[in-house]
Amino acid sequence: MDLKILRKDTLLQRDMLSREEQRRRSMMIINRIIGMPFYKGAATVFVYVDFRSEVSTRPLITHMLQCGKKVLVPVTLVRERDLLAVSIKDPDTDLAPGYCSIPEPIVTIREKQMISPGTIDIIFLPGSVFDERGGRMGYGGGYYDRFVSQKAPQALRVGLSYELQMVKKAPLQDHDELLDYIITEKRTIRGSR
Repeated sequence: MDLKILRKDTLLQRDMLSREEQRRRSMMIINRIIGMPFYKGAATVFVYVDFRSEVSTRPLITHMLQCGKKVLVPVTLVRERDLLAVSIKDPDTDLAPGYCSIPEPIVTIREKQMISPGTIDIIFLPGSVFDERGGRMGYGGGYYDRFVSQKAPQALRVGLSYELQMVKKAPLQDHDELLDYIITEKRTIRGSR
């Protein structure tokens, strides 16, 4: 199947989930994460802030902050086609709509709380389509692929996905980076990175 059609069809299916169903499935995924040894041992975690119908990360962010983990979230630099990692302490006050209205750290804390990606233990990634090898198709910009390969290659890569986003083998491109794990509401998949 054509990459663009697969991405579009999968996102349409994801968008059709009710808000309640998104919340329910997201909590199942978060409960799986909280029980994972790699999560328990992580000190610094980079996590996307959910947008539209993505797996919700707000409850995970709250849990990480309560556990004393350093929580980093992305700032999108469109011109540079890059991401920054910025530490937050309270998602309710530290975030505001940014690029494409995606929540990101407010300008006043960006410079003071920017953190080196080399310190990241885990990166939680969003995506449109995932596969059983640990493949991930993003949204077409390559931001996360560049970030994990060039700035944080040491970090464990974990994709968060609803089961409906899973395919046997995604039509990955050369720049698409493989993940260590993909966590859905039904299972944990060990990637082949």
